[in-house]
Amino acid sequence: MRIFLAGAGGAIGRRLTPLLVQMGHQVAGTTRSADKAGALRAMGAEPVVVDVFDAEALKRAVAAAKPDAIIHQLTDLAFAPGTPAYAEALRRNARIRIEGTPNLAAAARAAGVRRLIAQSIAFIYADGPGARVETDPMAPAAGAMAGTIPAVQALEGAVLALPEGIVLRFGLFYGPGTWSLETPIRAPAVHVDAAAQATLLALTLGNPGLYNVAEDDPGLSSDKAKRELGFDAGFRIKA
Repeated sequence: MRIFLAGAGGAIGRRLTPLLVQMGHQVAGTTRSADKAGALRAMGAEPVVVDVFDAEALKRAVAAAKPDAIIHQLTDLAFAPGTPAYAEALRRNARIRIEGTPNLAAAARAAGVRRLIAQSIAFIYADGPGARVETDPMAPAAGAMAGTIPAVQALEGAVLALPEGIVLRFGLFYGPGTWSLETPIRAPAVHVDAAAQATLLALTLGNPGLYNVAEDDPGLSSDKAKRELGFDAGFRIKA
């Protein structure tokens, strides 16, 4: 398959790109910086320098790539939790979800691409008994989640409006390229390698809709991803 991978240089993108290439997929990987093009090429991707906020340039880039599917792994979280600039990181990340995702979905429609797989988060559910599943409601948009919940709703709505839109609600990332290299900060969590593999599996096995993708946790069920995608939380990329 020909894959347009938005955010190929991010935490998941850097783990996902080699997996896609190993499986024989052709990857056009985006970056906003021409300086990062060489790193993407070294991973086996064809670099595409484009800004997701430039809707027309993005449409041209997707059209030129002629992808069979688009994967959205774009984030903007340069500052870690607990640092003074973290609030700014959340604002920037919300903008990608609210403004960037519809641009990517529009580019998909213009190019006739039906399948768009996007990264979302699994720590957005309202409190309730038992493990949260995909049909459970989100938490209220208040307090610490005041900006996050509307942004997630915007992202997921834009993706699921496509004929084959798939949203992977990931747990908190840990592993290479994240804020926690060895162990999760808190549950629900998922290693970046397992998240990358889940995305790869969703390309061919995923049905349109939502999937929780995280390690086993009393508060969250990833049974749907295990059953339909073959998700394995223990998957790791061999060095």
